[in-house]
Amino acid sequence: MRQIFLDTETTGLEHKLGHRIIEIGCVEMRSRRLTHRHFHRYLNPDRDIDAGALAVHGIGLDFLQDKPRFADIAEEFLNFVRGAELIIHNAPFDIGFLNSELALLDMAPINSVCHGIQDTLRMAKDLFPGKKNNLNALCDRYGVDNSRRTLHGALLDAEILAEVFVAMTRGQDSLIIELSTDYSAQEKNTAQPLIDAPVRAQRVLHASTDELKQHDQLLIDINKASKGKCLWLDEP
Repeated sequence: MRQIFLDTETTGLEHKLGHRIIEIGCVEMRSRRLTHRHFHRYLNPDRDIDAGALAVHGIGLDFLQDKPRFADIAEEFLNFVRGAELIIHNAPFDIGFLNSELALLDMAPINSVCHGIQDTLRMAKDLFPGKKNNLNALCDRYGVDNSRRTLHGALLDAEILAEVFVAMTRGQDSLIIELSTDYSAQEKNTAQPLIDAPVRAQRVLHASTDELKQHDQLLIDINKASKGKCLWLDEP
């Protein structure tokens, strides 16, 4: 149940063109609760930063000149993520850069030390086909506060992603509670009498006309994305 939410900032978009990581941010979660343990480093890339990348994260070379290089923090980083499931938005991008940095040091790829990798962008596309699914869009959709996100930053984005992920997978909460409940042997083996409790009337909330229209449009979008395979549109 140990999960690490990870994000990076880089000098450009393509590690195959020699671009490097300049920031790594990770936050730890156990049993769907943040532990307040994190890993965060700025890195000297020993190369220029593309203007497009600078406009996204605002991290300049002057700021990075006295920062460590990836080789200096590689072991510490791997020890932090070792054995955990990595959760990343657009995982192929970050994993590609991490593996490129590790390859320069003749080290094994990140996949070899982690329990698994989950891509929240892929999850979001499955849940909301045809919709915007970047991190800002997901924050708006799930009501996650991203007002501090004026520029991209690895640690801040990892923290926001953790909140978004919990909202995206909220249905798992009851299962986690059930698995984490600690019963003593006596409680397991002793029959407990049922306690009479008043029955409360359940409040029924009916969908509004606007909500029904949104639901119909979602089915149309799913049907379009699945090329006519939306089962919910089949006649009974």
